[in-house]
Amino acid sequence: MEFMTKTTALGAIKGIEHEKSVEFRGVRYARAGRFERPVEEGAWEGTYDATQFGACCYQHRAFEDDAVVNPFYHKEFRAGLDFSYSEDCFFLNIEAPKEAKNCPVLIFIHGGSFTGGSADEAHINGRRFAEQGIVFVALNYRLGPYGFCAHRDLKDGAGALANFGLYDQTAAIKWVRRHIADFGGDPDNITLMGQSAGAMSVDIHLNNPALRGAFKGAIMLSGTGLQRCLLKPMSIEKISAFWDNVAALAGVSDIQALKQVEPKTLYYAWKDACKQLTFSMPYTFPVYDNKILFKETFNLKYIPDMPYLIGCTCTDMFPIVLERLDKKWGNYIARHHKNRAYFYCFNRWLPGDDMGAWHSADLLYVFSTLERNWRPFEAVDYTISRQISAAVCAFAKTGNPNCLELPAWYPGVKRPMSFSEHAACTEWHTKDNIQFTFSGKGKTI
Repeated sequence: MEFMTKTTALGAIKGIEHEKSVEFRGVRYARAGRFERPVEEGAWEGTYDATQFGACCYQHRAFEDDAVVNPFYHKEFRAGLDFSYSEDCFFLNIEAPKEAKNCPVLIFIHGGSFTGGSADEAHINGRRFAEQGIVFVALNYRLGPYGFCAHRDLKDGAGALANFGLYDQTAAIKWVRRHIADFGGDPDNITLMGQSAGAMSVDIHLNNPALRGAFKGAIMLSGTGLQRCLLKPMSIEKISAFWDNVAALAGVSDIQALKQVEPKTLYYAWKDACKQLTFSMPYTFPVYDNKILFKETFNLKYIPDMPYLIGCTCTDMFPIVLERLDKKWGNYIARHHKNRAYFYCFNRWLPGDDMGAWHSADLLYVFSTLERNWRPFEAVDYTISRQISAAVCAFAKTGNPNCLELPAWYPGVKRPMSFSEHAACTEWHTKDNIQFTFSGKGKTI
């Protein structure tokens, strides 16, 4: 491994030198205490060592054997890797072309139901993007009970406190806008990209007042419109009783005392509270806080007019639902926007088992990380990976995914690009999506 040092406005920083790119791992962007808003990190003394990944947020795999609790995704994305965990998880990773200057920037927000995941899992890598002239950034943020506690008694001088994970993402994006030029990126040409809960985060930030005008386009994979149109956020008042129960299960009297309990105690109290609910997912999602997320603007009528790239996989969670949400989004844009949205459906059933094109499968191709996975990929898989990665880079550069690696990709939701053995714009396979949804093939694994 070769190392290099770069001079920035924040100080000298040591990174990793690759053949065509430079990589900086674990770059701190903020600090915060539990249930507090993040404060952006300033200049450092000496040379910052950015050769090791920073901690990701506490989550189930910090306390339990991930290979047992979540064996499928462990095998796909995490087997053989070591991770560190902390509530102090305010780190991002940067990969840039060598001698980069004014390059487009792609910021990625990872998924995981707002309760898990990290920016250094095996499938996430910015090498291919950097080799195609993009500065790539991936970030960690607070998750689960550390990032999405919401209670009427949590307040500071600016009012209600909630959505800490979203504040972390906001702080990271602001950090990138201020400092990415030192790494060769153009702060005025940022595309925000996310998958699953990351896509839902991108959707929220489209109307985040603190990030108005911060990015030129958005890429949302397997999560477009889920909260905006379907699993609508709760209010802080409505969700407060849930967090009162978390406090009681943690053995403390109120939400203020919950700030002081050990991280493991908080995790299991939150987990036990979730088990007592028939459907706990909405209680782990962002809430209306009237700071970042507003009930009045979080609907289809307030989608900003900018280029969009939207994708899903053919056996993705509830395929017929995702198809319907994509169509809602696309039809609104076609009627009201000057900019256009481009849609894709990832239809390649991955080799190695009969799980199909499962939720998140397309990320291995988007990030060109097939070689990090156990599956017996074939030549066609590497072709698809080159195609979809090139399309994402083209979109980050121009707001249009059309590129030499693909046949013509037309905007609009009627004929999404099919990434499969034969890439082409085709109609939705609605009958198949209905079958996958009700056969169980479309469940998140």
